[in-house]
Amino acid sequence: MKRVLMISPHFPPDTTAGAHRVRLLAPHLEEYGWQPTVLCVDPRDYEGSLDPELAALVPDSLAVRHCRALPVQSTRLFGVGDLGLRAYWGLRQASRWLLARERFDALFITLYPTYPALLGPALKRKFGLPFVLDYQDPWVGAWGKSVGGGTGGRPDLKSRLSRRLADWLEPRVVRSTDALTAVSARTYEEIFERHPELADRPCATIPLGGEAADFATVRDDPKPTRFFAAEDGDFHLCYVGTLLPLGFETLRSVLAAVAKLKKRQPALYTRLHLHFFGTSNQTTISTEPRVLPLASEFGIEDRVSEHAPRIPYLDALQVLTQASGVLMMGSSERHYTASKLYPGILAHRPLLAIYHAESTVTDLLAAAGRAPTIRLVSYDDEARAEAHVEEIAGHLAAMIEAAHYRPEDVDEEKLAGFSARALAGRLAALLDRVSSGVAGVEDRQ
Repeated sequence: MKRVLMISPHFPPDTTAGAHRVRLLAPHLEEYGWQPTVLCVDPRDYEGSLDPELAALVPDSLAVRHCRALPVQSTRLFGVGDLGLRAYWGLRQASRWLLARERFDALFITLYPTYPALLGPALKRKFGLPFVLDYQDPWVGAWGKSVGGGTGGRPDLKSRLSRRLADWLEPRVVRSTDALTAVSARTYEEIFERHPELADRPCATIPLGGEAADFATVRDDPKPTRFFAAEDGDFHLCYVGTLLPLGFETLRSVLAAVAKLKKRQPALYTRLHLHFFGTSNQTTISTEPRVLPLASEFGIEDRVSEHAPRIPYLDALQVLTQASGVLMMGSSERHYTASKLYPGILAHRPLLAIYHAESTVTDLLAAAGRAPTIRLVSYDDEARAEAHVEEIAGHLAAMIEAAHYRPEDVDEEKLAGFSARALAGRLAALLDRVSSGVAGVEDRQ
């Protein structure tokens, strides 16, 4: 059995989206000949709330090691909250300790956060093991270029400096990798466009999948969601996930479609209730709403509710399985792939998805589902989401009038490759290649 050290600062009971990447992949690796050890941050040092129920989904057989991070209460005084910076020294010490005392055949580091990726080159040099860097999001993306922490989500000095630092650091880390993995091919294609000399790096596309066993946990112990009355006769259309800065155009298109519904078909409008959960990606109750101010602009605030803080993972699954319909919205960034896509499909509810035509989400849904269960609206750089308001309004009206899940509308075989088990197999295959010294092998599917 080969062994891989997987460095993932975020891990259950942490509730951020980054905690799920390794949680989903690691438990299935042994089936493919790889025994994982996960190195993450001690739960005491996470800034947000903890989710013990999420931690209970991690198998007891999975080896998990923890390191300490600097307390956020102290680092915030200097404007630093990034977990990657706070935990960098702890991750460095713990990884060196583990690698010096135990045999490992590969090193896997996932980002976000980004700064722990800097450990890869040094650990590779010192211990002579292949290094695989995993991208959940781009290291150099829209942040600091078209969006940032300024007024109205515009770039500010801090976000511009952060982007400049990322521009400088990323190629220095990527050059030392033996392979790259990413949630979408577009993510590493953009790296190669910026740095053509790196284009021969072996790669594997490993989307953000899902775990059917998680849904079995919810269905085996059904509890009514605390957020809405699923049987009250309203059509509860639910969105679960962060609203990214470049996703607001898509959101506006949805709200504009609801406003059209209010004007043209008021009887259907009064049956519709839109719910948004975890839009801020923060866990603090004081988080400002992101959707409600826009809903007020469109005059539809009476049919929209928002719970901006992140909700516990199993609560999110309850919402998805008890919703009348699931809403999925993408970003204007082509590489965008939603972590909630596969869970949304596993919920077995009617789904309305609005994504860029070049997103992997669009290809998957077009191949695996059809109306009326799966309704897909795709846009591109010319005919943007706002050009599809009429189409979205039509789908909303049809869903409210006749919403039910039809299993025959979803091709389960097309989705099998997006299960956590299948994606772990893809990662294991890449680990086999780099650990055996096979160069130039690519899996850019």
